[in-house]
Amino acid sequence: MRIAVVGVGRMGAIHAANLRRHPDVTSLVIADVDRQRAQEVARRLDASAADSVDEAFTSGTEGVVIASNTATHAELIRQAARAGLPAFCEKPVAADLSEATRTVQEVQAAGATLQIGLMRRFDAGFLAGRARVRAGQLGRLHTIRSVGADPDPPPATYLSSSGGIFWDALIHDFDLLRWITGREVAEVYACGSDAGPPIFAELGELDTAMALLTMDDRTLAATTATRCNGAGYDVRMELCGDADTIAIGLDRHTPLTSVEPDAPSPPSDPVPGFLERFASAFEAEIDAFLQVARGDLENPCDGREAVEALRVAEACWRSQRERRPVPMTEIAGF
Repeated sequence: MRIAVVGVGRMGAIHAANLRRHPDVTSLVIADVDRQRAQEVARRLDASAADSVDEAFTSGTEGVVIASNTATHAELIRQAARAGLPAFCEKPVAADLSEATRTVQEVQAAGATLQIGLMRRFDAGFLAGRARVRAGQLGRLHTIRSVGADPDPPPATYLSSSGGIFWDALIHDFDLLRWITGREVAEVYACGSDAGPPIFAELGELDTAMALLTMDDRTLAATTATRCNGAGYDVRMELCGDADTIAIGLDRHTPLTSVEPDAPSPPSDPVPGFLERFASAFEAEIDAFLQVARGDLENPCDGREAVEALRVAEACWRSQRERRPVPMTEIAGF
């Protein structure tokens, strides 16, 4: 297969490297608004560098991976749909909910294929947790707790275009809640703080946030995220039922110290960040995309699923801003 990668910043370069190693990829085309960066990545991977983004869509390409700036996602997705090319796009679909919804509707109307990069669906731990929940091994699920913690804030240039902590970070948790349980979010109540590094208050962003979500079967979920976790990168989820409780992401690398006298020592090698923590998941989602593009696999994370997670993020943002519970019926969707 001949695959194009559009946008080769940090995430795009990872996808490009995973594609280059994949046995089903015979050739790779690299495109970026920064032509020098595209050429450097192409040279490193023994790939071709397109002279323009448009050229990447018209060079015998059989699929396109979009990892450019969030503001460009929607138009590139539509361009792929018009060209009849299966597309994989990093989350989010677009910079706002209404544009994301319109974009996915256009993809559906064109009969095109769009897979969104919510990679935690491909992580071994989250897959195992979902299997146990769906098999009824936990009994009636009553409580879910999830943690997402970055050791350091991202660069200001990223923060200013990321859409905020609900849109950029907690979006994974919102997606997982629906994917793991098979239920919908009915209501949210969210709050946040910008008491960390001054850059957050200067940009009108939050460095820490929390959301309490009520699912449509009355399961309660508490999700937290922060950009300032000095102990290290930490992504975990606890699923509690009346028959059993399980934890996802709790292992010898988890940056969590117990003060109990007989507790194990804190980890000496916490995972540095999301690229290392979810390296296998990134490979798996790209492998799935190639199978989807060939018609060998049902789409594991289509645009409609991604928009539903964005609806929850929008509800949380509104709740935090207005300091009130927000029912999901207030947030327009499909």
